[in-house]
Amino acid sequence: MDVITLVGIVAALFIVISLSEPLADRTRLPYTVVLALIGGLIGTVAIYMAEHGADLLGWPLAVEMFEFGIRANVFLYVLLPTLLFQVSLGLNLRRMADDWVPILVMAVLAVVVATFAIGYALTPFTTLPLVACLMLGAIVATTDPSAVVSIFRNIAAPQRLTRIVEGESLLNDAAAIALFGFFLTYVMLGVPNPTLRDALVGFPVLILGGIGTGWVLARLCLALFGWLGHFPLAQVSLSVALPYITYLVADQLLGVSGVIAVVMAGMTLNYLGPGRLSPLNWSNLREVWDVLAHWAGALIFLLAALLVPRLLGDIQLRDLALIGVVVIAATVARVVMLYGVLPLLTALRLSPRVDRPYRVAILWGGLRGAVTLALALAVTENARVPFDIQREVGILATGFTLFTLLVQGMTLRPVISFLGLDKLSRLDRALSNQVIAVALQNVREEVSTTTKRHELTHEIVRSEAKRFAERLDSAMEKAEATDEIPDRDRITLGLVALAGRERDMILDGFREQLVSARLAEQMLSDADRLIERTRAGGRDAYRVAGRMSLARGQWYRMAVFLHNRLRLSGLLARLTADRFEILLNQRLILRDLHGYIDGKIRRIHGRRVADLLHELLKRREDETQSALEGLRLQYPGYAEEIERRFIRRTSLRLEEREYDILHGDGLIGRELYTTLKQELAGRRKRAEARPALDLAVQKSELVRQFPLFADMDENTRRQLVKAMRARYVQPGEVLMRKGESPREVCFIASGAVEFETAGQKQKLGRGEMFGQLALLTRQMRRTQVTAISHSTLLVLDETRFRKLLARNELLRSAVYGSAEKRGVKISLPENAG
Repeated sequence: MDVITLVGIVAALFIVISLSEPLADRTRLPYTVVLALIGGLIGTVAIYMAEHGADLLGWPLAVEMFEFGIRANVFLYVLLPTLLFQVSLGLNLRRMADDWVPILVMAVLAVVVATFAIGYALTPFTTLPLVACLMLGAIVATTDPSAVVSIFRNIAAPQRLTRIVEGESLLNDAAAIALFGFFLTYVMLGVPNPTLRDALVGFPVLILGGIGTGWVLARLCLALFGWLGHFPLAQVSLSVALPYITYLVADQLLGVSGVIAVVMAGMTLNYLGPGRLSPLNWSNLREVWDVLAHWAGALIFLLAALLVPRLLGDIQLRDLALIGVVVIAATVARVVMLYGVLPLLTALRLSPRVDRPYRVAILWGGLRGAVTLALALAVTENARVPFDIQREVGILATGFTLFTLLVQGMTLRPVISFLGLDKLSRLDRALSNQVIAVALQNVREEVSTTTKRHELTHEIVRSEAKRFAERLDSAMEKAEATDEIPDRDRITLGLVALAGRERDMILDGFREQLVSARLAEQMLSDADRLIERTRAGGRDAYRVAGRMSLARGQWYRMAVFLHNRLRLSGLLARLTADRFEILLNQRLILRDLHGYIDGKIRRIHGRRVADLLHELLKRREDETQSALEGLRLQYPGYAEEIERRFIRRTSLRLEEREYDILHGDGLIGRELYTTLKQELAGRRKRAEARPALDLAVQKSELVRQFPLFADMDENTRRQLVKAMRARYVQPGEVLMRKGESPREVCFIASGAVEFETAGQKQKLGRGEMFGQLALLTRQMRRTQVTAISHSTLLVLDETRFRKLLARNELLRSAVYGSAEKRGVKISLPENAG
């Protein structure tokens, strides 16, 4: 095939892709089903023309186009990496982390269950060996939920449910292909069968090797992104190369799972990329990948469908019965997961509750597609696989795929409608009437102002006003007739709207370059959690989700552990700086949301609901301010640097907007506009650099603010700072236990702790110390000390504390005072001068 023919074939395929989407919309069929039908039709015509030697309109090129063949490697090495990489690049990893248990269980366990269910169900009805049946089970175990996910999005299904289905799809592709490769080794002639040891060792190495390869190559790509910072198109080009290099290195050089390596590379770039690229460059990169994935997904379905007539060339009646066995076994396996495992995960509070209609939709929407056909084709092309296995696998996998696409795919939307998932709930219907009434009132006011300003013809204005008034009256009647929405539901709806507006404001901050892409994704993840939980649990869930966004997560606890125990402070400094910036932006957004309540929500839900929303929002605002003040105490001066940076970035964005307006109005030319933008870009780059949080400097500031060390000379204070160790503690952490031998003294730089001695409790706060009496009296501790807030402690060991005590008269007075207060007699050394 020459280049001209290849170009013509590719152009024809893209024409088919462009026409399939509107055709799917008109026929209300899933897009992938339409592609499969068209591809199957083209494949059938190709076989007919090949057998009868027919020509098409006397044009040899057209014949070659219909006879266009494709091999499995095109799917596995060209199209599949693109599709997997884009899906993993677009996942909300922070939100998926909340549901990693159900996603992994539904992905990996579902593939294993389906593989063995299909394999053992086929064995009594075929002459194929069990391992070949298991290989077939792995081939058809992977699902393509694009149809059901697109419908879920259109019917506003719970985001968490949609996210679990998407995550399951991505990971079950990887799991199924890994299982397929494992079982393929057993059926290939001339290749030694893996032993049990090989299975127990080799399979984990396959998976873990893929994970490690993807992570290393993605980190290398991120490092190159920094070097290509001024070349956005070069960054995009490098990202396009990443999945293919990753797949080839993993599959061909290292012999590990290329699919898992690509998925890991995409997830690594997804998590770390927004912090390495500018917001504009990251958005452009994501847009390019959305287009590439659209093309790859369409081509992979279209080209796979071309193979269907070839794979089903010699199908027999007996094969139809075996396809029926595969359908039944796969359905039973899916039922076990949806009606057995999923409810168990829900009972264990590891998965959201999935209502029966959604479970039926997921069951019926488990379509198989291009990946299944590509793996089946890989078997039929493998010369080491016996012919009878090639034939059976090709026919059964293709027949099962056709059943899911034609039977399930073409009836999925009617099933969704029958289940009532495409209808608004009673509450949403009642709310929609009120929203329409309020919107029409606003429209009437705007139209009235517009007609007066433009002095339109009086008769036309009056005629249209009368017509509009009839519609408004009808909307008002419907709104009044459905005024039975209880306040509890109105509050929930108002809070969901408020959380949605908060999400929009975060996106606005990202577009205005006031929030970095990495932090914007974290804030958006918190906003999504807020929306989901509020929709399900009302105001109580809103409060809980709001507090969760303020909580320090597992990574922060790990960072504190690394700092306190191993003196590794890099991760803690970065996470703390992120927290400063997020809290500052969060506080500004929450303050602006009060105007949204008065301007929008009050008109729909009334004054009483609006007042309550103000109260709930004010509580979140106070909690955010409290968390920010706590950080200010722990890290004095740093919050002010973050605020200065925010003001600089805001002023630069406003300056850029002014230049855009002047250029748009023709007041400045292209040359001057370009020069001003270039100068602005330089200033923005300097303003984008976030001030470094130096924990050593912060420790010095904390010591300087301590009353006991206020009069200390600079040289002595510097030595003290060097001797002290900063320790960050969480609420509830036990700092000193009863019966321990005293070894150190702690000074409370921020936060508070609680003493418990013989059932009596006492609190100490900022500027106070503890542990000194037990250390000086050399008695076993009779007191337990527990942190009651996030606190920063400055810790001295016994030797350094005694030296400091000998030199600092103010400290000795404080120790005497605390001893007298507790009735303890101690003897202190005199001033050593």
